[in-house]
Amino acid sequence: MGFLTIYQTAVRYRGFLLLPQNNQRWLVRPERSPMMLLPFRTPTCSLADVKALLDWRLSQHVAETEMP
Repeated sequence: MGFLTIYQTAVRYRGFLLLPQNNQRWLVRPERSPMMLLPFRTPTCSLADVKALLDWRLSQHVAETEMP
């Protein structure tokens, strides 16, 4: 009985790890603490779409923290 070795690549982007899933979705999680955003999964999309979604969520987080 052998082991099936599956190599999973991770993309680092703006302090986050973008991990591709088997179903063409992505898991986005911070590289380290403290977490500005909680980990989340994306719908089926490309790497460019994941980066755009993360940029949007980060801009929303910054806008929320700047409000008095």
